[in-house]
Amino acid sequence: MRSLSLPLVLHRRTLLAVIGGASATAGLPALVHAAAPARKRIKQGLWKINFGRDSKLSFDQMCQEAVKLGVAGFDLIPPQDWPVLRNHGLEPLLVGPGLSAPDYLTGLVHPEVHENVVKVIGAQIDTCAKAGAKRIGITAGQRRSLTYAQAADNAVVVLKRLAPKLEAAGVTLCIENVNDKRKDPDLSREDMVFGHWDWGVEVATRVASPNVKLLCDLYHLQVMDGDLTATIRRDQKLIGHFHVAGVPARTEIDGRQEVDYRAIARVIAGLDYDGYVCHEWRPSPGADPLKSLAEAVALLDV
Repeated sequence: MRSLSLPLVLHRRTLLAVIGGASATAGLPALVHAAAPARKRIKQGLWKINFGRDSKLSFDQMCQEAVKLGVAGFDLIPPQDWPVLRNHGLEPLLVGPGLSAPDYLTGLVHPEVHENVVKVIGAQIDTCAKAGAKRIGITAGQRRSLTYAQAADNAVVVLKRLAPKLEAAGVTLCIENVNDKRKDPDLSREDMVFGHWDWGVEVATRVASPNVKLLCDLYHLQVMDGDLTATIRRDQKLIGHFHVAGVPARTEIDGRQEVDYRAIARVIAGLDYDGYVCHEWRPSPGADPLKSLAEAVALLDV
């Protein structure tokens, strides 16, 4: 029979009662479960927004809370704050494309910004390589007057220019899917070219670089396409990073929303995937952000 390891803080008399008393034995599974270590088959990360829009916590205090939760680091932290992360044993898991990069809505697909894209992201690749950061996130941008096919062609051109530098530096560029279905700007962006997942799959496949991958935002994927489990399994080799948030309100990933993230976590844990799953949700109005975070991290720890 496999032996049970009880918490060291368990009092001797309590231990004897657990061993010798039937009533105490009945409570043993809950006691052992409470002491079970985190599985950490999924490497998780946070965003500052998880602590609430009006959080009074400093970033240093957020890092302290992250350490308590056992996560690996944060997304979208600027380089000047990376030392704060490292002081707590945390990492910048996914960084932005650089301060002078084309804005979120312009992205990659417009040829008139390609020279700037190559210059700015090239500089960010150098920054990441020097500091040991491994992933850069970017959006493809809005279509504006382009067809989806034209936008894909344009994205492939600029990504192939970036690929050799990414590969040499050991840095991966992750292109994020963003839905254009919702009207609320907190939930969507209008006219985004990489809304439907297969557009990004085509682009990444054509670029054919191990360092150009997709940032799979499961909130946006559910809104636009659904079929999360089959999509993740089919395209796992193209995925470099995950974001999670509750659907439809982009709040906690708990039982009040439509995606069963516990089941999704089991799928991800079974993949040949060594990247991160980062929480990009906002606490519900009136919720305790620290409680919500603890529950969310535990939910994905399968």
